[in-house]
Amino acid sequence: MSDLFGPDPAQANPALSAHAPLADRLRPTALGEVIGQEHLTGPDGAIGRMVASGRLSSMILWGPPGTGKTSIARLLADAVGMHFLSVSAVFSGVADLKKAFAEAEQVQRMGKATLLFVDEIHRFNRAQQDGFLPFVEKGLVTLVGATTENPSFELNAALLSRSQVMVLKRLDDLALDQLLNRAEALEGRVLPLTSEARSALVASADGDGRFLLNQAETLFSITIESPLDPTAMAALLHRRMPVYDKDREGHYNLISALHKSLRGSDPQAALYWMARMLVAGEQPLFILRRLVRFASEDIGLADPQALVQCLAAKDAFEFLGSPEGELAIVQACLYCATAPKSNAAYKAQKAAWKLASDTGSLMPPANILNAPTKLMKDIGYGKDYAYDHDAQDGFSGANYWPDEIPPAELYAPVERGFEAKIRERIAHWNRLRAERN
Repeated sequence: MSDLFGPDPAQANPALSAHAPLADRLRPTALGEVIGQEHLTGPDGAIGRMVASGRLSSMILWGPPGTGKTSIARLLADAVGMHFLSVSAVFSGVADLKKAFAEAEQVQRMGKATLLFVDEIHRFNRAQQDGFLPFVEKGLVTLVGATTENPSFELNAALLSRSQVMVLKRLDDLALDQLLNRAEALEGRVLPLTSEARSALVASADGDGRFLLNQAETLFSITIESPLDPTAMAALLHRRMPVYDKDREGHYNLISALHKSLRGSDPQAALYWMARMLVAGEQPLFILRRLVRFASEDIGLADPQALVQCLAAKDAFEFLGSPEGELAIVQACLYCATAPKSNAAYKAQKAAWKLASDTGSLMPPANILNAPTKLMKDIGYGKDYAYDHDAQDGFSGANYWPDEIPPAELYAPVERGFEAKIRERIAHWNRLRAERN
């Protein structure tokens, strides 16, 4: 698998055949030629400083696909004069690792250090990851792992503690445009695209340089009489699907962005993040579950209709299916984003659960206990119970708390939306209770 980003065309690898993939022919020959990761490879970057000192520590290169992880690993070995070994966690097993470590021992006896590059390192299970530790600790290999997944979740703590995590950035439009310029210089001709189509091509890559060059290679390989506009180009090229793993970090990042946009009352951003998830293949019912939770956690009684809207959207989606039912999800999303916000119910739940846990098995006051038998009446159950409907204003002001603890304020409604009215009611009842007690 090639990573490039990418050398001056004049320095492209002359040993490669003209029939080699464009990505291989544009592979960089020095760290300074890597595009888009200057924050790491530049003179002030962590990798740049290591190379300048001539000493590398083990590291994890974490970034989206097509951002140069493999190229950086290869160039690191060359930059400090280390022997380069590469294994893939997708295709390698224990036997391959033993062979790599044995080769590293032979190289070490010859006075040379080894950089072991492990592509897709997160694919190794925990036991396999632990297997690297003794070889890293005794200095037999300097480990450079590449992953598209969050190392915090996918890699052992022991392995992470012995490595530096280097975060590679998604390639921006400027970096992608540089790649196209270099590809055009190498091919000796410009892409057969209008300026609008060229911009659309860059946007379609979604930060993936390898994908962009593969698309450019397709365009170079076809005889095209006149420049293509965006519509004609889209008809010719397949579109890259968004990077989104429904059970990994991308899933949690986007649902977090959706939830926080809703909480921040930004319906435009909330709709965008929700669309990102649904377009990428997220299950609509997962979105609906989050909206239902949000309606209680972040809106609550500030707008009691929010929960009703979300549950109605769930019913509508299950009744209509996709894509018709997705409009109901949009409606619920917009309702939640534009509703007044309150987390008073959420805070009340936490406070009530804690108080219940702290106070154990306290009995209710006897006056509010039912007394279905004569014995229970004789020992005071239900004695002096004040029936609120018979009291003035339909409010008795009686005590409903255990005798051993004072009343606590668990629910504190905010002064927004419907909760402002609830706040007034509670204040009114508190005044009456104080007067009547």
